[in-house]
Amino acid sequence: MFSSVKPVAVVHFSGDLYTRPRNASIPPPAPPPPVPALFIIGDSSVDCGTNDFLGTLARADHLPYGRDFDTHRPTGRFANGRVPVDYLALRLGLPFVPSYLGQSGSVKDMMRGLNYASAGAGIIFSSGSELGQHISFSQQIQQVMDTFQQFILTMGEHAAADHISNSVFYISIGTNDFIHYYLPDVSDVQSKFFAWRFTKFLAQTVKQEMKNLYNANVRRVVMMGLAPIGCAPYYLWQYNSQNGECVQPINNLIMEFNFVMRYTIEELNKELVDANIIFCDAYVGSMDILKNKDQYGFSVSDTACCGLGRYNGWIMCLSPGMACRNATNHLWWDQFHPTSAVNEILAENVWSGLHTKMCYPMNMQEMVARRVRTSDDTINQFSSQA
Repeated sequence: MFSSVKPVAVVHFSGDLYTRPRNASIPPPAPPPPVPALFIIGDSSVDCGTNDFLGTLARADHLPYGRDFDTHRPTGRFANGRVPVDYLALRLGLPFVPSYLGQSGSVKDMMRGLNYASAGAGIIFSSGSELGQHISFSQQIQQVMDTFQQFILTMGEHAAADHISNSVFYISIGTNDFIHYYLPDVSDVQSKFFAWRFTKFLAQTVKQEMKNLYNANVRRVVMMGLAPIGCAPYYLWQYNSQNGECVQPINNLIMEFNFVMRYTIEELNKELVDANIIFCDAYVGSMDILKNKDQYGFSVSDTACCGLGRYNGWIMCLSPGMACRNATNHLWWDQFHPTSAVNEILAENVWSGLHTKMCYPMNMQEMVARRVRTSDDTINQFSSQA
């Protein structure tokens, strides 16, 4: 009797034995990522472990932080699981981006992207300093420049410029300048700067740093606006909110900042040749979730999943026993940070505007689809003019 079983070939795949019929077609390889790398600058909204290496109170290196992450362990992310850039990295076909301070140091590993974000960091150098060490906005830009120097030394100036210009840079910063500087009235800032002047000062600082990045060949940038922190459990507790109503004066500051930043980004796109900078209004996206929470599957919109006090806004998340059992139906994870369920919705809006339009003049998917001029294009342009 002859066996009816077809002969098989045995191949190794990711360390496991994998069998397939000899005549089976080999699945096509996955398409290359649309961009070579994702680089992240910011604060605790996107920190993925920077502060684990610093002397600071702003740390998420303990459970229940990370309990719903892929590894079910704390990763330094200020959420129960993923932060927005994790979802965007997957959209780009890239691995989760490692912390600059936590990576191995090899240029090969850096070339897929790095995360410089540090919890407590602000646009102003001293914002959040009462929490301890952090890497400020300007210091993160300097770390980016140091990374670029390593690219140039390893790849050569021509290849490094193309790699940088085709990569995406995601910036999420500014909240701590209000939480830890303007609202507590540090150094009597409110009497020296009306809110509008303070906001314009922040925007001009960001504009100058973006020009520095542009001069280093950065062309694709996602600039995130600020979320409605007037709805955060900390301020609901501090202002003794009734029925979970948001603190409108604080939200007014946030809307003003976002308005000025959107205008600033429009100016930059006009001034900088070949720049593709988009502004994504996290306030708009967050308020859409808040107002339509039932449609999104949320049942708790004012109280944090983890914390103590009214709205769980008095004390931050310190131990697993302080956390609710199910974070997926909560908007807020702790005093200031949303749950991963909210992060995913916001990331989808940044990528494609799936739920609501919050990015201008285009979404991230459209920005990535736009071709970036490479150094070869510049050389060819000058050759044709000669």
